[in-house]
Amino acid sequence: MIQLDGSLGEGGGAILRQALALSTLTKKPFEIKNIRKGRPTPGLKAQHMHSIIALEKISGCNTVGCELGSDTITFIPGDIKNKHIKVDVGTAGSITLLLQSLILPIIFSGKKVIIELTGGTDVKWSQPIDHFTNVFVPHLKKYAEIEVNTMNRGYYPKGGGKIILKIKSNTEQLEDLKEIQLTKRGELLQIRGISHASADLESAMVAYKQLKNADVHLAHLKVPINIRMEYSKTPSTGAGICIWGLFGIDGEYDFIRPVIIGVDSLGEREKKSEAVGKEAAEKFLKEYETNTVVDKYTADQLIPVLAVTGGQMLVSKITNHLHSNIYVCEKFLPVKFEISENLVTAKKLS
Repeated sequence: MIQLDGSLGEGGGAILRQALALSTLTKKPFEIKNIRKGRPTPGLKAQHMHSIIALEKISGCNTVGCELGSDTITFIPGDIKNKHIKVDVGTAGSITLLLQSLILPIIFSGKKVIIELTGGTDVKWSQPIDHFTNVFVPHLKKYAEIEVNTMNRGYYPKGGGKIILKIKSNTEQLEDLKEIQLTKRGELLQIRGISHASADLESAMVAYKQLKNADVHLAHLKVPINIRMEYSKTPSTGAGICIWGLFGIDGEYDFIRPVIIGVDSLGEREKKSEAVGKEAAEKFLKEYETNTVVDKYTADQLIPVLAVTGGQMLVSKITNHLHSNIYVCEKFLPVKFEISENLVTAKKLS
């Protein structure tokens, strides 16, 4: 049985989330201790428990120690089935973090799975749903047909956001997959985005102010900018903006090997809407100016996919989350990672 130390790397939930995914993919059981030891309140949170609950519904796995606050669990994986499941985190726990435990084994399962998730779509310390849908998911579409529908947004503290994710896997043979090569970036073709807010902020034009200020600070790039506005009736007040740039060669975007850089900014009390839009634009410009191919927010999520396929990616920053995910991948898969400056290489071991 694989033994993991949850206190390594960033000391949060990333090691557990990726272990759940890789265990289900490889059918290798694991035990993890010191779960989230680096956090103010260590142990399992509702979000992590519901990742396990979702895997139980999809695959019939078995877990020992799955309870709130537990710092040790043993996980025995099952087999992904054709399923339609519903999971409600019950809080503003991040939907996209929960999905990190599910996506990898599903896209390589040869199965069709529909997941209805209720929780937080746009909350602190996690990837917003728009970044997940428009920046991360395009990298997976060579392996599976994926459709993400955001039915409603969920902000902190009540959550209540809902997404429906449909995945039809196109492969279950991992040996012959083409390597990922994300090392070259063409010219910026266009910028897209979504500026969103709860309906109670519509009269204050919050989404418009976010959009307008992002637009102003990106205008000098002289490419088409298409950021749309969206208001939703939500249990909690909230707002934010996500923007992403599409890159290509000779004016053509490559859907097979997409190069997309995405960033986001969340609204907060005492934080002006104009500042939210400006912050997102500045984040994008910082990523853009590094000549990166994969933004730092997407890089750590692509590590498990890179571990399966092998290959390389040029990232804007080597983060603790990225190191944590490499640690887990090398435990479950015959792969060795090398990092040279910001170039991450995954070499399959025979």
